[in-house]
Amino acid sequence: MPDIYLYEGTDVLKNLLGIRDGKLLNEAEADYVTYRLKEIAINPLPGAYDYDHLLQMHKYIFQDLYEWAGQQRKLNIFKEEPVLGGLSIDYSDMFDIPKDSERALREMRNKPWGNMDTHEAALQFSDSLAKIWRIHPFREGNTRTTVTFCCQYADAVGLNPNRNLFEDNAQYVRTALVAYNAVFDDLGDKSKPEYLIRIVEDAISRGNRS
Repeated sequence: MPDIYLYEGTDVLKNLLGIRDGKLLNEAEADYVTYRLKEIAINPLPGAYDYDHLLQMHKYIFQDLYEWAGQQRKLNIFKEEPVLGGLSIDYSDMFDIPKDSERALREMRNKPWGNMDTHEAALQFSDSLAKIWRIHPFREGNTRTTVTFCCQYADAVGLNPNRNLFEDNAQYVRTALVAYNAVFDDLGDKSKPEYLIRIVEDAISRGNRS
């Protein structure tokens, strides 16, 4: 099935800037997204931390770049992961995205965050973050949207993680999310959740000290 999000004959995402060079698009995306993330850090995006709120978060972050910002993907995705020897995480089927998202978000909202110590909060936050990320609702921008969304929620419930730690170690965070979700029907459980838990606990600890 052809990727409807790409310019024909290329691996470059169709974008509002009309850029057809992948390197230039990545550079422009980094600039625009950084600007929007700074805005959200200062003025949190209001919402009920449900699926619609997640869509609105993506739309805000990527509004300058993609016509489909804030819309769930219309195809299934496979991403070869070097850390998994070329395997892909089993992301949600495109038709299951709304129900999978609502279930994971409802579970996150129902956790007794106020009764947890730092370690337990790190375990539970890591699990919610990883489950929401595994759904991969969007064609692009899932990690940045999910991390930003979950960090804003964490602020709302009093965890106050140090976001700079996630931003300064973005590649580590994505790799840790991959490792957390490395569970396969045919190969079994290959997950290594400790990497994500480690940085989340560090972020919560640093946030509480600041």
